[in-house]
Amino acid sequence: MSLIDLIALSADEVAALVRDWGWPRYRARQTLRWLYQARITDIGAMTDLSHSDRTRLAAEARIGSLTPSEVLTSEDGTRKFIFPLEDGKRIESVLIPDTSSRSHDRLTLCLSTQVGCSLDCTFCLTGQMGLQRNLSAHEIVGQVLAVQRVLDSEHHLTNLVLMGMGEPLANAAAVAEAIHRLTNQTWGVGFSPRRITLSTAGLSSRLKQVARMGVNLAVSLNATTNEQRNRLMPAVNKAYPLETLLAACRTFPLKPRRRLTFEYVLLAGANDTEQDAARLVKLMRGLRCKINLIPFNEFPGNPHRRPSDERVLRFQAILTRHGLEAYIRKSKGRDILGACGQLGTLPDASVLVRPPGTQSPSPIPIHSHA
Repeated sequence: MSLIDLIALSADEVAALVRDWGWPRYRARQTLRWLYQARITDIGAMTDLSHSDRTRLAAEARIGSLTPSEVLTSEDGTRKFIFPLEDGKRIESVLIPDTSSRSHDRLTLCLSTQVGCSLDCTFCLTGQMGLQRNLSAHEIVGQVLAVQRVLDSEHHLTNLVLMGMGEPLANAAAVAEAIHRLTNQTWGVGFSPRRITLSTAGLSSRLKQVARMGVNLAVSLNATTNEQRNRLMPAVNKAYPLETLLAACRTFPLKPRRRLTFEYVLLAGANDTEQDAARLVKLMRGLRCKINLIPFNEFPGNPHRRPSDERVLRFQAILTRHGLEAYIRKSKGRDILGACGQLGTLPDASVLVRPPGTQSPSPIPIHSHA
């Protein structure tokens, strides 16, 4: 008989299990708190359950968990976690510290939602993998729990971004369930939805699902004409061209004091001209938004190139001159292929392919903290 994986169950399914066993209803909440707040992986650690209850539970159930096979650390402090899944596939998560004086305690975890990706954005390593499969809700949340176990008691995750491997809205049901577990304040991980951002390549018909999840929305735009976007992001733009995407953004039910974020990867000679900046200004008219400019993070075998700093600053200046809030996002973790667009499992994860001229990263010791 195969054991029930408790972490794979929804809250309703845990409640049903408790009911079927004739246990009091509060046992479900106790169990969920052990899973998501105490982050245990051993049923024997559930000390407020009687010995007989723990014995029965251990005989019929288990607690699955993700354990990184490797953790790579960048010169800038970014860490990339490589997680093997139970079917042998691998995903990656990236832990990004903010060392600026104002936000020195900010610690962001970038989560994956799929193994690979169904989209074919030409500037993204994950897209070159193709879609291998969707992640389940517990595999998405499991990345958070695993990293929390690694962090010492003085450091805590402050922000989550679903912009790792995969397109979150192509796996919307599992993502919604994962966010429910992450934001539940009674028994869940307890994150504020304001501290979670979901990034989409632009699945327009599903944007309102993000509003129901209650988290922040970031849209990966990267082009100012359909012709351009068809070259850079063919799969998504042919299904949801720019005018459709921007119309959906204009009707997105923004909460007070919240803004949409548009992400724009700057690719040398492809979308970084002054004319592109001027068109972007027009596209953004009437939208309550900010723009993150992301100079392309190069990776082996990709023909795109990173623009010069001068070109990036000139692009930003045009946006700000016309009243748009535009920020240049500092790329972190480039030397470990941990920056935006660089995530992707390789044929041999023990051999990390690095951009030319970068030094080999060193794995960091992993310390577990329950």
